[in-house]
Amino acid sequence: MKRIGILFGGKSGEHEVSLLSAAAVAGAIDRNKYEVVMIGITRDGCWKRFSGSLEALPDGSWEKDAEEMQISDLPHIIDFALPILHGPYGEDGTIQGLFEMLGLPYGGCGVLASALCMDKVSAKKIFEMEGIPTCRYELVYAEDLQSDPQSVVSRIEECLPYTVFVKPSNMGSSVGISKVTCREELLAALQLAACYDRRIIVEEGIDCREVETAVLGNHRPEAAAVGEIVASADFYDYRAKYTDDAGTVLSIPANIPAETAEEIRELACRAYKALDCSGYARTDFFIDKKTGKVYINEINTIPGFTKYSMFPLLWKEKGVSFGDLIERIVDLGYERYYAENNRQTVLRR
Repeated sequence: MKRIGILFGGKSGEHEVSLLSAAAVAGAIDRNKYEVVMIGITRDGCWKRFSGSLEALPDGSWEKDAEEMQISDLPHIIDFALPILHGPYGEDGTIQGLFEMLGLPYGGCGVLASALCMDKVSAKKIFEMEGIPTCRYELVYAEDLQSDPQSVVSRIEECLPYTVFVKPSNMGSSVGISKVTCREELLAALQLAACYDRRIIVEEGIDCREVETAVLGNHRPEAAAVGEIVASADFYDYRAKYTDDAGTVLSIPANIPAETAEEIRELACRAYKALDCSGYARTDFFIDKKTGKVYINEINTIPGFTKYSMFPLLWKEKGVSFGDLIERIVDLGYERYYAENNRQTVLRR
């Protein structure tokens, strides 16, 4: 029986979300096919093996009953790694590089794709080169913000009209994001984003509908249904994503023309391949309410797996259960691992 190691927690600002997602994933895995090994990473980076109830994950109480372990133990206690680590140190290529060094097969995107997708600016530059429409943006460095904040603010105002969105370039789950409508709000938003990353992206605000699709596959990816998010807040913020009292409505499938849904699915697969993604990802889009034009927002290489998360719900609409979805992610990880470690054999066939 294969031992699947679910890695959760982590050092990022999305630690709590990871706990929720990992509990859901662990609960969906077929225990008749796989042995599940829970491996938690605390906020200060301590690795622990946890064998208790999944109910202890969401509130963080798992830590007191977990046993410390060494990273070098991984190849001895698991056969396959499934990182459910959102944000930096989990979704940015760092943990994927560790798996590569240890020779462990793992689920999801590789080092390059993870790093590119995590950095919103880098991803947008590739989208632009590939002709995939994305909204206008400006890059700000925290060092420039600290040394001459007024020049930074002036440059942004020259390039982008209000309203704008200010985000850490390397963060997810809407952590550190602000909607800005005037100069007085802009500096504070930039300073908030700088708490999470030295690279800050300021994006053009579009009066839009927010839609998403989910992608599975390696060289030949396929996209699931397209869903729409209708948030009661000004934008789809952290609370709207992960609580049930935020008034957010998820419409699956989205009430959009069939040709628009097909365009989104096609763009999602193009973007997935452009950034060399593999395994799975969720791709987010905007639809301009006035023009109907579609813009890609970002690719999330380890999307949420909570009961409020779009990724499993979008595949459920296509007839793929949560358990089957996780099994396909594992199979795709093994497929990529085999191809990468048997390249000469594959080429001789």
